[in-house]
Amino acid sequence: MKKVITLLFVGLITFAINAQDKVAKIEFESETIDYGTVEKGADGVRVFKFKNTGDAPLIISKVKSSCGCTVPKKPEEPIMPGATGEIEVKYDTNRVMPIRKTITVTSNADRPTVALKIKGNVIDPDKTGVLEKKKKSLIEQ
Repeated sequence: MKKVITLLFVGLITFAINAQDKVAKIEFESETIDYGTVEKGADGVRVFKFKNTGDAPLIISKVKSSCGCTVPKKPEEPIMPGATGEIEVKYDTNRVMPIRKTITVTSNADRPTVALKIKGNVIDPDKTGVLEKKKKSLIEQ
């Protein structure tokens, strides 16, 4: 009986050690998206693409933005090893200003927290500066 208990205990320990070897890994194509210069009211949707390069299912538990003007959308299903996924980000381009926002991704990956960045500038073409209008008129002449 002692041998059976010892054998079961060793087997359980071995199983636990092997189970810990499997881990999800998240690799983004890019951790920064540059909107460039966009006009007020333009399409503010961009996508961060990633791949699970680990050997366990990747579960994204939370995606949070640093501002209410940026709305991220996470995948609801686990991303299997070798599979790809997307995190969609929608910025409110009705706000005329420079864009500098952070999207925090929390998951079960070996890197449990990843900070993604968006940047750019939203302009209102109807309210261009006097200097820009002057430059335009000089170029047209």
